[in-house]
Amino acid sequence: MPRFTVIVPAFRVQAYLHACLDSVLSQSFKDYEIIVVDDCSPDACGPIADEYARRDPRVTALHLPRNIGLGPARNAGMARAGGDYLVFLDGDDTLLPDALRTIADRIDATGEPDVLMYDYARTYWTGRSVRNVLAAHLDEGGPARFRLTDRPELLQLLMVVWNKAYRRTFVEAEGFAFPPGYYEDTPWTYPVLMAADSIAVLDAVCVSYRQRRRGNILSTTSEKHFDVFDQYDRVFAFIDSRPELALWRPVMFRRMLDHFSALFASRDRLPPHSRTAFFRRATASCRRYHTPGAPVPRRALLRHGLMHLGARRTYRALSVAQRLGGRLRGAAEAVRRAVRGAALRAHYRIQLLLPLRPRDAVFTARGGRGYGGSPAAIEAKVRELVPGARTSWICRAVDAHTVPTGSRHLAPGTFAHGTALARSAYLVNDSSFDRGLVKRRGQVLVQTHEGTPLRSVGTDLLDRPAAARGTDFEQLLRSVDTWDFSLSANPHSTLVRERAYPSAYTTLEYGSPRNDVYQRTGPAEVARLRETLGIPAGSTALLYAPTHRDYRRVQRPALDLERLVRILGPQFVILARAPRPPGPGGVRRAPHPRIIDVSAHRSVETLALASDALITDYASLMFDYVNLDRPVVLHLDDIEAYEAARGTYFDITAFPPGIVARSQDELFDIFATDHWRGSRSAQLRAAFRDRFCPYDDGYAAERVVRRVFLGETDGLPLPVPPAARRTPAALPAQDGAGATVGG
Repeated sequence: MPRFTVIVPAFRVQAYLHACLDSVLSQSFKDYEIIVVDDCSPDACGPIADEYARRDPRVTALHLPRNIGLGPARNAGMARAGGDYLVFLDGDDTLLPDALRTIADRIDATGEPDVLMYDYARTYWTGRSVRNVLAAHLDEGGPARFRLTDRPELLQLLMVVWNKAYRRTFVEAEGFAFPPGYYEDTPWTYPVLMAADSIAVLDAVCVSYRQRRRGNILSTTSEKHFDVFDQYDRVFAFIDSRPELALWRPVMFRRMLDHFSALFASRDRLPPHSRTAFFRRATASCRRYHTPGAPVPRRALLRHGLMHLGARRTYRALSVAQRLGGRLRGAAEAVRRAVRGAALRAHYRIQLLLPLRPRDAVFTARGGRGYGGSPAAIEAKVRELVPGARTSWICRAVDAHTVPTGSRHLAPGTFAHGTALARSAYLVNDSSFDRGLVKRRGQVLVQTHEGTPLRSVGTDLLDRPAAARGTDFEQLLRSVDTWDFSLSANPHSTLVRERAYPSAYTTLEYGSPRNDVYQRTGPAEVARLRETLGIPAGSTALLYAPTHRDYRRVQRPALDLERLVRILGPQFVILARAPRPPGPGGVRRAPHPRIIDVSAHRSVETLALASDALITDYASLMFDYVNLDRPVVLHLDDIEAYEAARGTYFDITAFPPGIVARSQDELFDIFATDHWRGSRSAQLRAAFRDRFCPYDDGYAAERVVRRVFLGETDGLPLPVPPAARRTPAALPAQDGAGATVGG
């Protein structure tokens, strides 16, 4: 008996069915069966199902003699199901990699609940994915299993069948089945959750919910939307048949009215001639099932009352007024922003006429995402070495807590921000300031850059449109012309940047200030950093930090981290850092106890210090990481595509900082054989460090401050000790002989 039965109804989804089935068959968890229900589809869904059934014995193609609709088609699949748990997947949606394994692990960990609820992400035709905005309701804190009465907020989630796994014996014992018609999920999901003795949640995105531009059944204009009334009749009949569920009647009454209101407000679902009849049916249902008691938001209270009274014209007038009010508020906000923008620009122009403040310095890094990088190292050294210096740091309000107390926080787009840019004598950044920046006579601008360049930068991107992505090269060069000093970590960076950013600035080949921390951190501090990241004592931590792919609109994981962590054994953990941290609605990968998601961590230097080794691809982090004299492994499975799209300044496979893997399996072998930290790895790392880290001795920031802020030139940049005589941050001592791969 398989662990899961995945039921896939198929009707007019021939363009998506391959991707749907492939997403299941490529799962790392293999104990499942797939039942594809061809609902007499007029396209190629049937032949596609047959093709997969011939190729894989786990796939069953079930052909219905006539079209019976989505709900009954699912019933036909359930009648053939033999799995412990039922998982439903629509033919145009997909499972995320490792979704079934994550679901199976959570089911085991929670004692096989009747229902497991998991999360989804909406995936648009552009490739953009947005996680469910109510994902916080899936928090795994608290009891592992519970009843709906313990967490009624779960009813706020999207009430669909495909974001849950159902214990088959529970479904069969309760006699649950899907009704015909539209909105067939409604009389399934509500009764299932109300009747379940045990529910569990999984805080992980497992389903990619495709948002089709056209062709979605529920978005079509049809009188079949009237089916919603029959579906709620079934919900209330279920509640009435079980007196113990009477407490849910007020909640269902409010959910019903919200659903009716949403349908009536939609302009593309109900035919114009049927809107009056729909409202009358809604009023009749409202009066039939009227059960006060559930809290109603003030905004919805009036709509519910008008629907109960049958006041359709007043309801419609209210809706029009609300839409008009929304537009007026939007227009007022646009005017407010325009007036404020004009005031800020005028303020900045006035400040430009006032004298510079010779002791003031403004810093920012990483596009305003908090205190860090080379600008932070220089700012700290300015406060230490420059008498009377006053420093300010530009970053978002959400990152203000990262700014040290000795520096003033400036929020972008404020009058204080404009004043600082106009009147500070020193401006330090690792990217660029505002487009409207006017470089004044006497101002000194220091460009620190973000690491050593492997991939093409600046004007070298002119003939690489995939990587340039609409870069305004004229604006880029105007920005370059404001630089007084350009920092360089090594001769390679100097030669590349003086060609890619042509202008009259002075290059300071002094090393990378952000790397000073690697020479100035002790084992006790490293141990503290590892503890704050949740790295178990005695574990070997691998930092996985791939870079962004310019040739891909959607960034897909190139490495199966869960498989790697299983190969490595229980004494290894992986610090996984995505190329671009996800936003509040971004998709998160399924959790694993030995995979720590550090994508949102603000300091890559902290992650490097806390790790035992680095796995990366083309990221400039490799140039910094070798300062720690710890192993580096490169995973270059797409190097041809990457070089074609972005271009590199040298062949990284010919001169790497460590062992190179050209495929995922090759990388797994490198770790399984311990080759990743052998003598060859050490030799490659030493040669790489000698070439690209000649000045990274822990004093780069001091050299910059003495040259730029104090005007000293003697003895700079030398003397610098060779790499072999430096003492990089050491890892804390571990008990025993250390971690063993596969242990």
